[in-house]
Amino acid sequence: MRGSTHICVARHGETDWNIAGILQGWIDVPINERGRQQALELAAACADTGFAVIATSPLARSRETAEIMAAAMNLAPPMCYDGLKERNFGAIQGVPKSELASLHPELLRQILERDPCAEFPQGESMHPFADRVLAALSAIDAEYHGKRVLLITHGWVMDVITRHINGLQRQTILDMKRRNGESIWLEVAGQLIRPLDGPP
Repeated sequence: MRGSTHICVARHGETDWNIAGILQGWIDVPINERGRQQALELAAACADTGFAVIATSPLARSRETAEIMAAAMNLAPPMCYDGLKERNFGAIQGVPKSELASLHPELLRQILERDPCAEFPQGESMHPFADRVLAALSAIDAEYHGKRVLLITHGWVMDVITRHINGLQRQTILDMKRRNGESIWLEVAGQLIRPLDGPP
């Protein structure tokens, strides 16, 4: 694309709840020592990539990852975008997956499969969630058009982006899960978003 923004999207550093198998959603959970190390490792890998700014979900685990990276890379404090927040899992946020096995076994199956069609009581449905994620990418392109942006966000957010750039339906179940610190590159121009193999 001509006149596009290059965005590297990365998942936040590890939290203790990641290890314990507890759904975080919109609950603020800090990253752990391994998560802070992952942030530093990712910053080192991105040192010569020419990022102009870091954008992040405002949730603590993403924001803390971004703040560590901004300091390590001598960039301005990260800019927060609500559209980059994790999916709201509603009433089951903070519930260990081990408890869901007896409380909501079918919902647990969908969660383990990362089924985007799962309906979370008092939570966020698939289409509004995907809409806000993609709108956030377009907003970042509008604000930082033509620059390189590092974006720190969450696993289910990256699932939305992965489906979109691969031309998959929103209800498609992916056969993968992004690891903490894993990243993908995008080229964004307004509503047009396509994958890149790496930094252009």
